Amino acid sequence: MSVLGGHLLGLEPLGPWQIQALLDLAERAARGELEPDALRGRVVANLFFEPSTRTRLSFELAARRLGAEVVNFDPERGSVQKGESLVDTALTLQAMGADVLVLRHSSSGAPHLVARHVQCSVVNAGDGMHEHPTQALLDLLTVRQAFGRVAGLRVAIVGDVLHSRVARSAAWGFSKLGAEVVLCGPPPLVPADLAGPGIVVCHRLDEALEGADVVMALRMQRERQLGGFIPSLGEYHRLYAVTPERLRLARPGALVMHPGPMNLGVEVTPEVAYGDRSLVLRQVTNGVAVRMAVLYDLLTRRQAELDVRPVEPMVLVGRL
Repeated sequence: MSVLGGHLLGLEPLGPWQIQALLDLAERAARGELEPDALRGRVVANLFFEPSTRTRLSFELAARRLGAEVVNFDPERGSVQKGESLVDTALTLQAMGADVLVLRHSSSGAPHLVARHVQCSVVNAGDGMHEHPTQALLDLLTVRQAFGRVAGLRVAIVGDVLHSRVARSAAWGFSKLGAEVVLCGPPPLVPADLAGPGIVVCHRLDEALEGADVVMALRMQRERQLGGFIPSLGEYHRLYAVTPERLRLARPGALVMHPGPMNLGVEVTPEVAYGDRSLVLRQVTNGVAVRMAVLYDLLTRRQAELDVRPVEPMVLVGRL
């Protein structure tokens, strides 16, 4: 049975069992247990309207490892430069045979808009300041591998939560699986309304790190700081950077994560980012396995369900 149905647009609508099932499938992908030609003859189209290295390349590697063809759409050279709408672009790629559209866009809700107009599957690869579901899934997988569980852990997410689609998806994903999530950063960058079941908000780093099992530093998005949210990056580093000294406030053996790309010396120091408590490179590795799991679920399991649906009997209408 397909876990996702038709699309993966976010983690907020998913139940814990769906997230766990995707993580189990990703574990199988990481062990090489998925059929290497499972997606032969299928087409995965990457539509990235924002720059990306890790996400785009890992989707491409994931699709190719399962035998799919990959089309990389370049908006700088496409008809969007001539005024073509996002929906028209999606419909065009669908008409060319795309089975999955992997979409990253600067506008929140863009994947949801496309999903309402196409019959192929849509995967949200990051939309505006809304969600980044596959990043959260790879974070969950990485933590589950490291600790053997997610439930009962304390996860501190530190930085520019306001502009972070990673933080939203991660907070929803970890809390759904039973972790305590602490969102921490300067008051203008941590909206109070994100607090909810399993999610608390605070503004003192010492408080967030106390008893934490996992510390996730978020990228300070320099391009989004023109609104005067913080006095300076230097001031941010002084108050919120994850350093070896501050990491001592967390639990012994606490592990560090970062979704990348990192601003070394701003939100995290090099010693922490590449130290023996860092999971950063394992996150990158797990990105391929998670995206294999998502594509596999969308294309093989969904197709299997379509293949076994009963065919309605044909009724001939006419004169006898």
